[in-house]
Amino acid sequence: MPRWPLVIAVAQPPTTTYDVVANVAAHADAVRAAAARVVVFPELSLTGYELDAAPVDADDPRLAPLVGACAVTGTTALVGAPVRGESGREHIGMLAVDGGGARVVYRKVHVHESEARFSPGDGPVVLDVDGWRLGLAICRDTRFAGHDAATAALGMDVYVAAVLDHARDAHVPAERARRVVGDHRVWVATASFAGGTGGGFDPAAGGSAIWGPDGGLLGQAGSEPGEIVRVTLTVPA
Repeated sequence: MPRWPLVIAVAQPPTTTYDVVANVAAHADAVRAAAARVVVFPELSLTGYELDAAPVDADDPRLAPLVGACAVTGTTALVGAPVRGESGREHIGMLAVDGGGARVVYRKVHVHESEARFSPGDGPVVLDVDGWRLGLAICRDTRFAGHDAATAALGMDVYVAAVLDHARDAHVPAERARRVVGDHRVWVATASFAGGTGGGFDPAAGGSAIWGPDGGLLGQAGSEPGEIVRVTLTVPA
């Protein structure tokens, strides 16, 4: 059980497809504006949802401005990018970036058939931040109750999802978040793309949001890029 409150934010920054440098700058701006311990970004947020984008390595020097912003604010940023795996495989990944650098912490398990370039990840993951156990998911993972159940079995306090939905499917993240809350009584933080992303999802839904373990909506962004929602998660008395 975590001992201290956790300030967490979900961000939907403006995205320039394929332009990692511009997107890192937007992420760094969001980290500074959020002033949170954890900031969650959408699926493939560093490249846009372009399935032929080049992989981003954890030691890529283009990440330096984001590392610097995290160092100043004390933030762990969870960002999305194509990443390399073993034996030449590639994955839709989530990187944890903090003042010490970046590392790949999760690889999407339930890849869609349209994402055939990418291999599925090995399975559920929880990430510890200050004693809070964050269960990680990327987009289609959230469709499967078995995924959040397997993640919960590892011991999670917050289900953290990086997603992308078309505006016509803006209701989907909330429906899935409410299922997770109902089944596992945890906080849910969902970062959703807004505006243009590529990949046929224009316009993207936005609506990044955070729910409490009682199912209450604690904060939600609108449909425009650049919005951030920040909530302090508290430890039960």
